[in-house]
Amino acid sequence: MPVMPIRLFGDPALTTPAEEVTTFDAGLRRLVRNLDQTLYEQRGSGLAAPQVGVGQRVFVFHEEEVVGHLVNPVLEFPDDEEQDGPEGCLSMPGLYFDTKRRMNVVAKGFTADGGPVQVVGSGNLARCLQHETDHLDGVLFIDRMDPERRKVAMRAIRQAEWNNLTLPKLKVSPHRMTNGYH
Repeated sequence: MPVMPIRLFGDPALTTPAEEVTTFDAGLRRLVRNLDQTLYEQRGSGLAAPQVGVGQRVFVFHEEEVVGHLVNPVLEFPDDEEQDGPEGCLSMPGLYFDTKRRMNVVAKGFTADGGPVQVVGSGNLARCLQHETDHLDGVLFIDRMDPERRKVAMRAIRQAEWNNLTLPKLKVSPHRMTNGYH
């Protein structure tokens, strides 16, 4: 099972909503195994298919001794309790920022074989399930932050050694500018 390269912040695959899975076949099972192996190698909590450039609604998770995957997940929230704490992302390596999430979640979806599955999580597992489902919707965890936290996060992202995003350089016209438009 190959370890797949993870897309980094700035890659359009991370902000593009994933397509619902309609075929539960050997290719889907292989994708789940590859995601799982990649997550294991990266020592993360969760990994969504868009993070490796695959636009399907699939993610894997290894959190609080609970290991699994969900296909076409839908989240339900049994209460309004919230948590506020550090969150990171394999697509923004080494960076962690406090992010508000719901404390409790029920995630319903399917296995790679097409069987129904439900995962009930609280605390870090709930955070992970919400984070990965957001990836499937093209939402990054920094999008969940208040403006002040997002500003701090964006500053850190711009300064991160893995960030090779470059802003376009402005070209200066070699022609002398006049007061008119000609």
